[in-house]
Amino acid sequence: MARVRQTQSYLRELFLQKGLAPRHKMGQHFLIDLNLHELIVNTAHVGPGDVILEVGTGAGAMTCLMAERGASVIAVELDPGMAQLTREAVSALEQGESQLQGNVQVLNIDALATKSTLNPLLVEAVESALRSGPGRQLKLVANLPYNVATPIITNLLVHPSICPTLLVATIQRELAERMKASPGSPDYGSLSVIVQALAEVEIVRILPPSVFWPRPKVESAIVAIRADPARRAGFDVPWFHAVVRKVFLHRRKNLRHVLAAMWPQRWSKHDVDLWLQDLGFDGQQRAETLDVGQFHTLADALQRKWPGGFGEDAGEG
Repeated sequence: MARVRQTQSYLRELFLQKGLAPRHKMGQHFLIDLNLHELIVNTAHVGPGDVILEVGTGAGAMTCLMAERGASVIAVELDPGMAQLTREAVSALEQGESQLQGNVQVLNIDALATKSTLNPLLVEAVESALRSGPGRQLKLVANLPYNVATPIITNLLVHPSICPTLLVATIQRELAERMKASPGSPDYGSLSVIVQALAEVEIVRILPPSVFWPRPKVESAIVAIRADPARRAGFDVPWFHAVVRKVFLHRRKNLRHVLAAMWPQRWSKHDVDLWLQDLGFDGQQRAETLDVGQFHTLADALQRKWPGGFGEDAGEG
């Protein structure tokens, strides 16, 4: 059976039949320009041997497209109605494509356990798929729900065992620009540092609201994030991630204030000033002025200074 073209009119009729509707609180905006489905999948070079993680499957349009290309797809959808539509779309496709049997696993779960951790069921499914054949590589390919795009991308990039080699996704344009932002710019923050420390980021295309249904109030972007193993090597990624997040919690405060508050029982602001001077930093600097290399220096030095971690007296900045 040929793959159904999920146009806006098709989705409207399908949802009407099933008693479903887009749910704004879940960040659901369905990509109805089918050429963009192809662009996303082509940008990710999806093919046999790939393990694809798709978060936010909608009605399964891209799920089926990627399965057709021989990839093993782990389709994660929180909305039970959309998860069922994805299963039905895949089942209809498989009726005419016996070689697709078993290529798609639909998980009706939240991709996140918490804002800072992935769902263990998702991690287990991905690890199992990667072990199922030699040379398999993980890619995230998705029209990500707006409300979870940042934690999904960040948690995947810093994960010790399932960091994708490539992430291609639609996200808010503002978020894409934050990933590429430079120190000192208004968009620069912890996301900028984490992504740039671990990967190369490319904005593939800016998308107007008209290519989605329902239309979002903002522009979107297709981004390609290519994880760089060389950047990951040689430093403690979880520690780096934790330091960057804590330093940016109060981005308008200077480093001496933020660092002193992390270990308030262990050193004073004066101690912090002297310590920072030895590193070549000014205690009056703010986090938003430090580049990725400076954050590496800061995180490494903090780990040597306080090898036990943040401890019970560590504040939140």
